[in-house]
Amino acid sequence: CTPGLSTTVYTPALNKRVRVEHPKAVKHPAIDCFYVYPTVSGQTTGNSNLHIDPEERSIALYQAARYSQECRLFVPTYREVTLEGIGLGKTTTKPNPALALADVRRAFHTYLAKYNHGRGFVLIGHSQGSFVLRSLIAKDVDPKASVRRRLVSAILLGGNVLIKRGSDVGGDFHHIPACHRPSQIGCVIAFSTFDQPVPPGSFFGRPLPILGTKTPPKDVVLCTNPASLGGGSGLLDPIFPSAPFDPKSALAAGIAILGIKAPTPPTVWWSAPGSYSARCSSANDANVLEVTARDGARTPNPSPDATWGLHLMDANIALGNLISIVGKEAAAFVARGVLDQGSYGTQIQHATR
Repeated sequence: CTPGLSTTVYTPALNKRVRVEHPKAVKHPAIDCFYVYPTVSGQTTGNSNLHIDPEERSIALYQAARYSQECRLFVPTYREVTLEGIGLGKTTTKPNPALALADVRRAFHTYLAKYNHGRGFVLIGHSQGSFVLRSLIAKDVDPKASVRRRLVSAILLGGNVLIKRGSDVGGDFHHIPACHRPSQIGCVIAFSTFDQPVPPGSFFGRPLPILGTKTPPKDVVLCTNPASLGGGSGLLDPIFPSAPFDPKSALAAGIAILGIKAPTPPTVWWSAPGSYSARCSSANDANVLEVTARDGARTPNPSPDATWGLHLMDANIALGNLISIVGKEAAAFVARGVLDQGSYGTQIQHATR
């Protein structure tokens, strides 16, 4: 997950190279990032096995690797519900979301016990990864002050994080609020991306029970704008890998539907800052990140259809903004002082022997 950071910067229309950047990774990262990937497995069972297939490698590059600029990365494999298991095909076994959660919780407990040593951590997820992390945080972080103090932030994209109506806490978490400024720590960033009105039956933006979650009737979905955490609109900084997604995977076909003709520079990454403006919208009773193409940028197509919006772009359309936020959060965490591992680490070590 450390492929290098060289980046070719383009105009929003992707028709002109502006410059090549060589960002420097933090030499000794003060914090860690624990990433849980979305539904990518093309296996025909309801849940995947723990084999690392090409699609898992591709998604880790697309969504997680760039965070190595600011943090030490941990990317556990887990028995996720497969693409066919979520209803995109027929499975040979019944999908079981509990297996996915159990694997990720076990990996997180191992991380805390053996690798954390009092360091701050960012939890990053997308889609199924965010749904799993919602449950993990509710069980293993939110109610435990000794762990919660180490939470730098949670970045839960495309996962319908719930809050109480009129508040930025409640819902999924009781002690972890929405992030309102880049240097705030112990908070959550969450959004689902749309560039068209959210249709009835959409999977995102409304409090729907997905992958076994239960939704109280008074909860609403959280939207935080990574380009303007304090509210209002802002400009997004999209960053994508130059390498194509695993061409044999279903996600590669979904990415093609978006209709973005990606450049192929010799650098590891390409970016097009300012291609989209973004604001949180609550139109049609759906709380989503509404993006608008600007300065000649291509308006992406929803993929695989309108009910998903730009779900396949959630993790990259604002990746530059999110990396910048994580850097500021890391500095704020360090400024607050170093925490020790405490008794929780001992308890976890005992539990995982």
